[in-house]
Amino acid sequence: MCGIAGLLGQGSSGAALAPAILHSMTDAIRARGPDAEGHWRDDAAAVALGHRRLAIIDLSDAGAQPMQSACGRFVIVFNGEIYNHLDLRKTLVAEGRAPEWHGHSDTETLLGAIAAWGLVPALQRAFGMFALALWDRKDQTLTLARDRMGEKPLYWAEWNGHWAFASQPSALRALPGFAPGLSRAGVAAYLARGYVDAQASLMQGLMRVAPGGMVSLRAGRAPEQVTWQDFGALAGGAALQTPPPDSASARRGWLEDLLAEVVAQQQISDVPLGCFLSGGIDSSLVAALMQAGSGQQVQSFSIGFSGSRFDESPYAEAVARHLGCAHQTLHVTEEDALALVPELPRIYDEPFADSSQIPTTLLCRQARAHVTVALTGDGADEVFGGYNRHVLGPGLWRNLSRLPRPVRRALGKAVMSVVARGGASSDRLQALARRFRLPVTLVDKLARLGRMSAEAGTPDQFYAFLTRGIADPAALMVRDPGAVFEPSLPGQLADLAPGSAEWLMARDSIGYLPDDILVKVDRAAMAVSLETRTPYLDGRVVSAAWALDQSDRIDRAGRARRGKVILRDILARHVPPVLTERPKQGFAIPLDDWLRGGLRSWAERLLARDDLMAEAGLDPTACRSLWSRHIAQQGNEGQALWAVLMLLAWLGHLPAGEV
Repeated sequence: MCGIAGLLGQGSSGAALAPAILHSMTDAIRARGPDAEGHWRDDAAAVALGHRRLAIIDLSDAGAQPMQSACGRFVIVFNGEIYNHLDLRKTLVAEGRAPEWHGHSDTETLLGAIAAWGLVPALQRAFGMFALALWDRKDQTLTLARDRMGEKPLYWAEWNGHWAFASQPSALRALPGFAPGLSRAGVAAYLARGYVDAQASLMQGLMRVAPGGMVSLRAGRAPEQVTWQDFGALAGGAALQTPPPDSASARRGWLEDLLAEVVAQQQISDVPLGCFLSGGIDSSLVAALMQAGSGQQVQSFSIGFSGSRFDESPYAEAVARHLGCAHQTLHVTEEDALALVPELPRIYDEPFADSSQIPTTLLCRQARAHVTVALTGDGADEVFGGYNRHVLGPGLWRNLSRLPRPVRRALGKAVMSVVARGGASSDRLQALARRFRLPVTLVDKLARLGRMSAEAGTPDQFYAFLTRGIADPAALMVRDPGAVFEPSLPGQLADLAPGSAEWLMARDSIGYLPDDILVKVDRAAMAVSLETRTPYLDGRVVSAAWALDQSDRIDRAGRARRGKVILRDILARHVPPVLTERPKQGFAIPLDDWLRGGLRSWAERLLARDDLMAEAGLDPTACRSLWSRHIAQQGNEGQALWAVLMLLAWLGHLPAGEV
């Protein structure tokens, strides 16, 4: 895991691209790679590549970057891991196309594969997480590429007539005079979703390479953007090596073997390695497969909020004891968590309003004190149907869409009325949720359910109400930004029935997963120089999941109504279900209470900043009215307020003139 940055001049000379400029870019992302720094430049071609190294595989100088291919044609800066690189080496040797190896890094393997097979075929045969920049000396082309599911970030922009790229926006903001303005449409999309949408950029002119995409840059030519292999291709079976068996029991064994292989490959490391363990289905299965294939105790880590209804640490500890992991729980207080909040704008480098960023960041800090690499359970929900909306959403949409609009409006208003009467002190509703084993966060979603019932008229609107943090962001802005952009599914998935479980999972996989979940973990981990790996997002696993029968992922029969069926069944071979089967609640925190308590003065200082409000295009009256409603306990508005506050905090964190 590393940080990369670079420049490609549009003129005939690279004289304008002074070495100090590239140094300032790599300095801005030092935390992504604290072990070493490397630069390479070709002034005649006006190209410069920079790298910050977090040494994981081949700690010697043979693994240092930027790295040149043995043939001399290619120079690469690479962030990530190629998990099957040893197999690729064997294939190159068998074909008689292997170069003389100087080390055992996966970067050197990838360069050998590119030289032998070409860039796109090499990437299609490689399984891993990565963002890279490849300079082709022969074609005088700089190509930026990103992994299939978007695990590793890669930004690019035009600057003073040149092209620039980096792992994070802060490296691009280090460029002299680079100050992209805010896009009002991007602000609206951020407020709606709580994260910066890749296709509705918050900062004008700052673009992201798409998951599974590549951008080719060449002096004097327009950028060329293509897809080398994305989620749509994976869901269509592009990475599937063998089809799933016919019987359910055989499919369980088939998938377990594949997961065990992927987890084993992701445990290859020359530095200490462990895993996150929440005690839920996803992380418990990863820990179980790691421990089953390891000759020593696996180090596992969890976080707990003592005395909180959100504390899952006892479940993690029980699973760890059963598996025999060397487990550590970080018990944090409310004060510990609140002290982190002022640091979030620096850590996330963009406005980011998924409040689970707080426990995620604390967990990464804890793990980094003991290991340099941690495997996670991220991605299983999106790929195997683990969210409540995947299980309950299709039936809800089917029933709502059958009702006449007047009836739906009346139903929605009735639900919102119940929530309004309950206010913030919804103890009775919370008690009912616990009694019927419903998610503890259900009450906070009832108001959204009511409004969705009243207003959602299409599957796209239905999905937006299921996932949006702020249903109507225009209500908080000075000027109407227009409709929030809704991405369409890739062509391979265009035939999915709108509102179906597969349709919902696909929408999550192309938006929420790469732009929220993976950004959250990447920034939290990289801030402390920790590499995280996600077995469920290996291309082979994604293709395998989408090749399964629907019943292998989601079971709606009887009263069970559960997702990730096949993962639960596999885990039951390793861990008794009584230790892991409980209502899903996510990595939640008591945000509503904190905003009324320990975060109140911090929030009120930000909401009083008219200068930041104006810069963001927010309506101060509307935002402060939302705050007053929350403080008066007329509703729980924490999620919406958090999006506003994170935007203001980020703007306040930037040096003057950067936006």
